[in-house]
Amino acid sequence: MAAYRPGVLIGNWNEDAYLEEDRFRDFMRKRERGELLTQKINKLQDNLLKKIQLSVSKDGFVHFGDTVMLLNPPNKSSVENYPGACGSLTLAIDLDEISIYSAESLQVPCGVSAVKSVDPMGRNTFCILSVDGDAVGQPIRFGQNFGLGTTGGLSDQMLYLASDHKSFMRSAKKSYLQQVFLTDERSYLTCWKATFLDPQLRLEYEGFPVPANSKIIITHCHTNRSLAVPRNFWTRSYFGKEYEVICHTYLDSHKAEEEKNYWEIVTGNPGDEDGTMIDRPNPHLAGIRRNEFHEET
Repeated sequence: MAAYRPGVLIGNWNEDAYLEEDRFRDFMRKRERGELLTQKINKLQDNLLKKIQLSVSKDGFVHFGDTVMLLNPPNKSSVENYPGACGSLTLAIDLDEISIYSAESLQVPCGVSAVKSVDPMGRNTFCILSVDGDAVGQPIRFGQNFGLGTTGGLSDQMLYLASDHKSFMRSAKKSYLQQVFLTDERSYLTCWKATFLDPQLRLEYEGFPVPANSKIIITHCHTNRSLAVPRNFWTRSYFGKEYEVICHTYLDSHKAEEEKNYWEIVTGNPGDEDGTMIDRPNPHLAGIRRNEFHEET
């Protein structure tokens, strides 16, 4: 017969039992405090996807302190070559799976991408920030420096949209052009300005208030290159397939920016608390495009 039966305890069984109890108590304490990894991931994800109410523009202009979305309007040139990327895209925080599983808050530098969702939420809403000391509520003007900040739905941090000259060690992952990223420090790398869409009228509109929900060019002040979505470079993020955002000025044969550089600063719909001006019906007559500021001329 065997020397030991199944019910006989051997080895450091008492010590193992105490260690197991300690691990269980530690697990329960962390769960109560919300410190488990799965809880941190769920909290971060919930904040990034949390619905955000956009600011409503009463005078039709964009103001310092406004909460807005940056929308790259439908790109007609992408219909034939990239039919899946021809719709509206919004600028958003980009997180890969490694980042979201390794931290409970957004780590810098953090990437940005263009997403198909046009519903305002934590990851695709930005705040217009003053860099010259202008008061909240004053309209931003063409040629005036401003900042773009986002909290990602979190209340304890603010990240700023930034860019810098490309180098051998620093460039966009897919296109290898000038990258755009989020940082937690405000500097000359986080300064942007709005440029009027029509190159022939830019001098005339210099200093005029920037209209909301209208096509403009957003230019990086330090590098003088414009924010763009090429739409032929896509990345795989934690939230799925998204498109690369870069700083590069695409010019056509007339030395005018292409649709890849077009942006609209989207504000809230005054008739709907959760809606945006994208959802608002076009009140203009058929055949007249809205808010394009002499594009037909």
